[in-house]
Amino acid sequence: MKIRYLFIALIGLSFLSLFVGVSSIKPTDLLDFGSEETEIFLISRIPRLVAILLAGAGMSIAGLIMQQLSRNKFVSPTTAGTLDATRLGILVSMLLFTNASTIEKMVVAFIFALAGTLLFMQILDRIKFKDAIFIPLVGLMFGNILSSITTFFAYKSNIIQNMSAWLQGDFSMIMSGRYELLYISIPVLIITYFYANRFTVAGMGEDFSKNLGLAYKRIVNIGLILVALVTTTVILTVGMIPFLGLIIPNIVSIFHGDHLKKTLPHTALLGAIFLLICDILGRVLIYPYEISISLMVGVIGSGIFLYLLFRRKAYA
Repeated sequence: MKIRYLFIALIGLSFLSLFVGVSSIKPTDLLDFGSEETEIFLISRIPRLVAILLAGAGMSIAGLIMQQLSRNKFVSPTTAGTLDATRLGILVSMLLFTNASTIEKMVVAFIFALAGTLLFMQILDRIKFKDAIFIPLVGLMFGNILSSITTFFAYKSNIIQNMSAWLQGDFSMIMSGRYELLYISIPVLIITYFYANRFTVAGMGEDFSKNLGLAYKRIVNIGLILVALVTTTVILTVGMIPFLGLIIPNIVSIFHGDHLKKTLPHTALLGAIFLLICDILGRVLIYPYEISISLMVGVIGSGIFLYLLFRRKAYA
């Protein structure tokens, strides 16, 4: 899986994504700067493409960080309760701040996402039976508890339909002015690259890290803050995208090992490519209608997840 091939695939799929949709747009249509096609291209197609690239890379990197710090290949925002904690934070912001702005929602959701992830990591530290499959099952149960709490209070407050918007990931409503929060993924990617070696050492355990003079707790907290930031911005902008942060780092590690700094570019690129493929398929399978990205990623991602489970059993 050479990085130049990933770049070529990304460029080709990006070009295809720009010209796939209900509105037929050809490259020659863009020569007329005042045409309706050009306006749709600038207001909808380009923002959608940028959102897909940033969300795909960001969620994949978030999963990579969590797997490195937890030392478990099946831990991700999906299987650690991070996504569900973020939804709970959005609900709290809607209940406490009726006219909350996007930034206010982001702050509250970020606090809940970080708290939920920290709580999962504490649970992880206290579990004695640390089987690789057992840990994500605990995370899924923890996430379901948070999701049930969210659904209960949303139902009591009669905002269950509003909350459903944060459950289904969807790029169809992305347009200029509604996706810019995702740019937070760029500094997160840069910081992750800067701390990559530290995250790799931290993934070897607290005692080993302290023997090398590394501030273990501080590095773990930085990593979890980055995960919470990416997860919050993606859910607020797009909605929930399951399995992405779980399967992409695993696929990359099969070919390139577990050194975070070496696998970081491959993980970001493959995450963006995978999300692009799912989005394009979602737009063409039942054309002119569209399948939500959360459903497409959920179906394809769950299949890959099962393959990884059986592969682990075969190579155990």
